Amino acid sequence: MARGDDIVYIVVEVVIALLSCLGNLLVIGAVRLNHSLREPTFLFIVSLAVADLAVGAVVIPLAIILIAGLETHFYTCLFISCVILILTQSSILSLLAIALDRYLRVKIPIRYKTIVTQRRAWAVVVACWLLSTMLGIIPMLGWNNKSSLGNETMNPSCMNCTFISVISMTYMVYLNFFGWVLVPLLLMICLYVEIFYRIRKQLNQNTANSTESTRYYRKEQKLARSLAVVLFLFAVCWLPLHIINSVQFFSPQTEVPLIAIYSGILLTHANSAANPIVYAFRIKKFRDAYTQLWNKYFRWKEPELPGSTTVEHNSVAQVTHSTVERSKAISAGNVYQ
Repeated sequence: MARGDDIVYIVVEVVIALLSCLGNLLVIGAVRLNHSLREPTFLFIVSLAVADLAVGAVVIPLAIILIAGLETHFYTCLFISCVILILTQSSILSLLAIALDRYLRVKIPIRYKTIVTQRRAWAVVVACWLLSTMLGIIPMLGWNNKSSLGNETMNPSCMNCTFISVISMTYMVYLNFFGWVLVPLLLMICLYVEIFYRIRKQLNQNTANSTESTRYYRKEQKLARSLAVVLFLFAVCWLPLHIINSVQFFSPQTEVPLIAIYSGILLTHANSAANPIVYAFRIKKFRDAYTQLWNKYFRWKEPELPGSTTVEHNSVAQVTHSTVERSKAISAGNVYQ
């Protein structure tokens, strides 16, 4: 890109990073503050928020450094790229955990709380991060571009660090995209279709406890819609870059404009800032928790003047005394009438 384009790209990245950090810190703080957000679903949302926070705090600053043309050792560049892969994969698996959790809520509503416990939810979160780490470090174990760089350059140990210079496109397309992005994405779409089908079916049924049942399923429908929006945004933000990678891999002669590549990268980063906004607009519990956080930590409070409490207390006492005296007078008047 031209120098002017570099500056625009960096400014946009900085804005996304700030929004991502602020928004996802709010999500984590909201769950800590509001006890009604301690359900397993919101634990998976926190896992997603941690990954998104790391994108804003770690990945985007690294992306800005790389665009400036950082010269690094091959394995330093590879490690940076693997961190990005781990965070991306953890986001996908957190979304899959959310979809499975919502599915169980509508499929087995009576047994749900005995099966999906807080401890099991934590175990799933840990498993998601462990699996993401295992998948993300595969390039560090040998599936990378070290051999091809060794043939093309005199000194591959000192190179201009870019993601595509160290990560194999075979890994990115076949394992990362087809295996661990597309398959989970299709599975999640199927789960949400089934969720909405079951909710609609239950709402259309006339049962003896229809009022309570209807209230439950309408609540589930509203939350499922909000989380489906999060999934939709993930697909919209991540698929373009993966499609560009696939085009470059299967059709090397096709020239993809550099602006399209950088737009794809910006979209993936913007996804990390979008989720907290969705929660704020669509999930009332989060909206209330955000308000609580604002009132507790950020709202300006008028400093109390010395002695104001005493004055106020005396004023209240005087008003109370006057009211009592007036009541006595009225009562006395009523007696003598």
